[in-house]
Amino acid sequence: MVDEDTQREAVLAAVDAVAGRLSDEKKYLTDLDSAIGDADHGSNMSRGFGKVAEKAGEMDGEIDEIVKTVGTTLIAEVGGASGPLYGGSIMFASQELEGGITAESSVAFAEAYLEKVQDRGNAEVGAKTMVDALTPAVHTYKKSIEQDDLPPLTALAKAVDAAERGVRFTVPLKARKGRASYLDWRSVGHQDPGATSTLFIMEELLDVAGEYLEGDTDVDATAPESVERGDD
Repeated sequence: MVDEDTQREAVLAAVDAVAGRLSDEKKYLTDLDSAIGDADHGSNMSRGFGKVAEKAGEMDGEIDEIVKTVGTTLIAEVGGASGPLYGGSIMFASQELEGGITAESSVAFAEAYLEKVQDRGNAEVGAKTMVDALTPAVHTYKKSIEQDDLPPLTALAKAVDAAERGVRFTVPLKARKGRASYLDWRSVGHQDPGATSTLFIMEELLDVAGEYLEGDTDVDATAPESVERGDD
């Protein structure tokens, strides 16, 4: 991994990239949420990460402190259930980055984040939530680092591919959590917005990581094409 100053630069660059992506995807995420939710996921995520990006210039200190600030800002700024879910989970996982970002601490962060998301959302794989994208991504990242001994960048690329497959997995599922569950079988055939925003965040993390780390990102030539969407 890179030195601490470069890590700080990379984290702040990732914050900016994620905020920009979620702003660009606001309408799409809103359209997804309109079909099975409250139609506010796009605006909530865009506003929350936009506020995080606005604070980026003020963020200083150790890496874990910066990441914790990302979480506290999301809790304060994101409406609905997404604030505590995303922000609170980031806050909880940030402690794993004390001492900086290494291959080992990044795995610990990912596992802690998933653990808290599942705990807060009381969701498991198959319930048609962000967990369906996050779980295979985290498990793939962990295996790629700890068993396959791949560079973190390559491991992250594999995790993004796994998350993409997870997003597709949500389409035929019947929702069992959140407002979407009220629709019962009418939720079938719709892509989960939380899983989708999770994928978008991971794609931006991979893009930024590629500017700082070495590794192969063309890890699966047979991977499905990018998640489809309707015209804006």
